[in-house]
Amino acid sequence: KVIWTVLVTILGYASSLPVGEDALCTAEELAKYRIIFTGKWSQTAFPKQYPLYRPPAQWSSLLGVTHSSDYSMWKKNEYASNGVRDFAEKGEAWALMKEIEEAGEKIQSVHGIFSAPAISSGTGQTSTELEVHPRHPLVSFVVRIVPSPDWFVGIDSLNLCEGDHWMDEVTVDLFPYDAGTDSGFTFSSPNFATIPQDTVTEITCSSPSHPANSFYYPKLKILPPIAQVTMVKLKKSQLGLSAPFINLPAKNNEIIDTVS
Repeated sequence: KVIWTVLVTILGYASSLPVGEDALCTAEELAKYRIIFTGKWSQTAFPKQYPLYRPPAQWSSLLGVTHSSDYSMWKKNEYASNGVRDFAEKGEAWALMKEIEEAGEKIQSVHGIFSAPAISSGTGQTSTELEVHPRHPLVSFVVRIVPSPDWFVGIDSLNLCEGDHWMDEVTVDLFPYDAGTDSGFTFSSPNFATIPQDTVTEITCSSPSHPANSFYYPKLKILPPIAQVTMVKLKKSQLGLSAPFINLPAKNNEIIDTVS
């Protein structure tokens, strides 16, 4: 009876523990990655209302974090935090940095913060390095689409750990998201707060379903990726070396469409 009671107690305790995406990571202690962000926002690919001046099409700096499943920078179909709102609308990172730091201090859910320089055109590359840990194998980041009301691209909680090892390389196509805090339809829309605030939603070729929407291409089934991110695991001999930039041809990202 005593053994049974102890066993039930142990099982009960184990079942109450949080089970996250990173719970089964048994990889080596640390891993470092080069993250390469590639903008694919060209006038050929996205001809409708393409911003040519004041300001021309470009990308903000990249702001990211490595973390556990206890933390979330942003999630599709959930409300954006004040920090994500400020970053998506104005490119201001202070509030978002504060939120990340507070999450790290309160529940030890953050391993590190990383950033990469802005890109002054719609196409181009920027890169930096990041470090992941078995208890913090998830990567999230945001990059603001400039100009735009509150649109951004990014990744939410990508797990770089596969059981007992780290992934060598991963590439993800990126599509535009609406932070749900500004009601503008076009790249150059004036500031018009969404009240009440809406959730984060993916912008598609048919949603929002309005001809004024800058990404409205009704003849397409899906939008081509507006950006791409690649994460490459660094070997010890590569640490501190310059970024291995990847040149991606624009011809794989063109829209053949006529929109008035």
